[in-house]
Amino acid sequence: MEIVVCVKQVPDTTEVKIDPVTNTLIRQGVPSIVNPFDKNAVEAALQLKEKHGGKVTVISMGPPQAKDALKECLAMGADEALLISDRAFGGADTLATSYTLACAIKKMGKVDMIICGKQAIDGDTAQVGPEIAEHLNLAQVTCVSKIEMEGNTVKLEREHEEGYEIIETQTPVLLTVLKSINEPRFPTIKGTMKANRKEIPTWTAGDMDVNPDQLGLKGSPTQVRRIFTPQQRVQGEVIQADSAREAAAKLASKLLEAKIV
Repeated sequence: MEIVVCVKQVPDTTEVKIDPVTNTLIRQGVPSIVNPFDKNAVEAALQLKEKHGGKVTVISMGPPQAKDALKECLAMGADEALLISDRAFGGADTLATSYTLACAIKKMGKVDMIICGKQAIDGDTAQVGPEIAEHLNLAQVTCVSKIEMEGNTVKLEREHEEGYEIIETQTPVLLTVLKSINEPRFPTIKGTMKANRKEIPTWTAGDMDVNPDQLGLKGSPTQVRRIFTPQQRVQGEVIQADSAREAAAKLASKLLEAKIV
């Protein structure tokens, strides 16, 4: 079974800062990590390979330093990695990103399953996975929390607000997975050493059959007009008292002073 996992290198959200002049993310000097949902996607692919055999290939679109994210996935146990990188891809929104990834996957040949994380923590759109499926005309199931396979039949548990759905489909299929699906394994020392020795190929726009008008900023209908940092809220006050009655009296007094009641 040929499984492709799409991963993204994202800024560590605890370190994200916004330039107040340009209203863009300050990426210089900010540590990057593998998108957490994508680690669950890699783990899901590795578990399927261990149970049913096959090969796991991780793919990412990004700058050259995104190879670090791919190497981490290789260290976890992925078989191959591929970086899609070109200045022509710069400024891509989810539509242009999904188109580029779909073109790369199409060039890879036969693929039985594509697994993506539910969403990236920097954009939180949850759009790229489903859009890849649309570009490739594949069946798709989102928000997957459990995967079972028998031959070409895939039985999935899909989580939503009111419970779970059990969905059965056939390969090829694209899945997006939740964090609840598994606990990603840690890279081993042996895996890390092997990953550092492995050559990761890079494909540019010239290596794929693409329409230049659908790439990067030119192929992105989404326009970001403004980015801003929300004002920090005033910290709340903790009412200390010896009894619940006394605390309630203090609370009522403060609400009256603030003319809330």
